[in-house]
Amino acid sequence: MDITELNRRFGIDGQLAFEAGPGDLVQAVVTSPKAHATISTYAGQVLSFRPTSAKDDLLFVSAKAYRQAGKAIKGGIPICWPWFGSDPNGKGGPGHGMARTSQWQVTGSRQLDNGDIELKLGFAIEPGAYEYWSLPLSLELVVTVGEALSLEMLTSNDSDAEVQLTQGFHTYFAVGDIAKVGVHGLDGVAYIDKLNESAEEIQSGRVEISGEADRIYHGRSGELTIDDASLGRRILIQHEGSASAVVWNPWIDTARAMADLDDRDYERFVCVETVNAGPDLVSLPAGEQARISVNYRIESL
Repeated sequence: MDITELNRRFGIDGQLAFEAGPGDLVQAVVTSPKAHATISTYAGQVLSFRPTSAKDDLLFVSAKAYRQAGKAIKGGIPICWPWFGSDPNGKGGPGHGMARTSQWQVTGSRQLDNGDIELKLGFAIEPGAYEYWSLPLSLELVVTVGEALSLEMLTSNDSDAEVQLTQGFHTYFAVGDIAKVGVHGLDGVAYIDKLNESAEEIQSGRVEISGEADRIYHGRSGELTIDDASLGRRILIQHEGSASAVVWNPWIDTARAMADLDDRDYERFVCVETVNAGPDLVSLPAGEQARISVNYRIESL
């Protein structure tokens, strides 16, 4: 569907419009009295969200991010689906699944009674589409832009067999200085340290980043918060349907090794991801649906 047709069918006068973004990837731009947001229809990925009451964007996107078909966009909110991490079947599928490197379809839009803007996107795995994944699944993403940003993923098992999934929101939060950031809500929670041979550890106090971090906190629930002293703000993360949280920052050496990050970008973001990963698998019976959602809100410290 071309941009003209997208605007005719799904545009909202003065508040939601579709345009060609970097690399000619189509994106939806929300400009409402409540917030500004950009959502790429490629990868179904929110790239920007800033409430009109805030001076800084919620999200980080690398200036060197790839903007081309078949490549993941470094930043924003990548969708990891139908697996998180490496291909669980060991058949050469892409890291974090195929949804984040595929074109999605716009399926709906509307202005809610409270003035928020809702955009719906869909992605489907058709039978035989991938040699490394055989079962048909479909995914709906609902993005709601208001004073807060909400995302909901609904997976439908369109096959006649049970499917095991891992999935999640791989969110890159913009921060002023990673050395002055603390993540709250994980005290006492067990985590798998991916940088220490997947050793099991227990978090003590708030999470602070002083080196490369790649941790899967599992079997947890409750609100998470990110305190960012440099930007003078707190990010509140409320979630449903996710039993794990991943905290990731590449730090100096890994950032330098990534072609789609500037050398010092590690100072300007932290990934706090609400997911089902590690031991937290989702078993989805044939014909059933699974839901995962998250809500992000910014407040002053």
